[in-house]
Amino acid sequence: MSEKSSLPGLTRQSITFAKTFAKRMDARVKPAHDELGIGVFTMKRRDFITLLGGAALALPRVARAQDRVRRIGVLMGHTESNRETGQARLAAFREGLQKLGWAEDRNIRIDLRSATPDVEVMQRLAKELVALQPDLILSHNTPTTAALLQQTRTIPIIFVIVADPVGAGFVASYPRPGGNVTGFTVMEPTLAGKWLELLKEVAPRIRRVALLYNPATAPYAEIYLNSFKAAAASFAVKPIEAPVRARSGLEVVIAAQAREPNGGLVVMPDTFTTAHRADITSLGARYRLPAVYPYRYFTELGGLLSYGNDPLDNFRRAASYADRILKGAKPSELPVQAPVKFELVINLKTAKALGLDVPLHLQQRADEVIE
Repeated sequence: MSEKSSLPGLTRQSITFAKTFAKRMDARVKPAHDELGIGVFTMKRRDFITLLGGAALALPRVARAQDRVRRIGVLMGHTESNRETGQARLAAFREGLQKLGWAEDRNIRIDLRSATPDVEVMQRLAKELVALQPDLILSHNTPTTAALLQQTRTIPIIFVIVADPVGAGFVASYPRPGGNVTGFTVMEPTLAGKWLELLKEVAPRIRRVALLYNPATAPYAEIYLNSFKAAAASFAVKPIEAPVRARSGLEVVIAAQAREPNGGLVVMPDTFTTAHRADITSLGARYRLPAVYPYRYFTELGGLLSYGNDPLDNFRRAASYADRILKGAKPSELPVQAPVKFELVINLKTAKALGLDVPLHLQQRADEVIE
């Protein structure tokens, strides 16, 4: 913030500018001589004040822009049934902004749009946000980011939960994104192997494991599938792809996996599985199928265990990139960030219902144990 001068509406910066400028304004200054005959310059007070006013108008636009309210668009990929989850994540983003000096009703305005997993709905809402011409847009996940990039290649975009930003064509590389988008990824190369390892620890007799996902909302599925298949051999299990394109297909897949003994399930993170997490965990319990989930809210609904990146942490970290962009940084110069916080949650009540004994060492490693 510029230091104020004693003249209303003027700063020391503008006065310094005016004095420098005055030296070049021969038409407004008159030569004179002091007692020793040395030439000096004099200026009428009215001319000087007029000059100062012009200097204030000539200040860089960036300095004046700090005083205006900045606009942030937010496109979330949650349905009405997931409103609570979306609110918690947006609250984490707001909290991060406040710690950096940005607050609503003071210097920022947040325009929120929440979309269903339907691609057409996301595209319509993305178009609405871009039409508002915000200073930047916070994008929830892969589908919302794809929808936004169809609408703008100039407005800065920060994605928060994206598995494969390079493969999706969002960025050129992690260290040098290029273009108008950067953000935070949730993918760690060994994650699918970790899911299988945990499943084998709690259910050692499993021999077949299905990986559940929706191809429409998980275009990055190949990354998880490749890691999943590579790890399966080392754990002596048969990997099974289980794509589902509608809610009605969930029971078909889970029932088929439970039909034969020693089956298990891994649920891939995507907006479809998140939106239908209550159905998935309920079906897993009904068919007594041991399953590993990507986020803690599956386990809180009765899922056996979950392991993955903490989404709230990514939303808090996204605030730091928003701060830098609002202060002039370009997304192309901000590297894509890998996940740093993972959490393991175990539901002992569910384990007991499935007749499984969770090893003590695994319980001790858990961030939370639900009893």
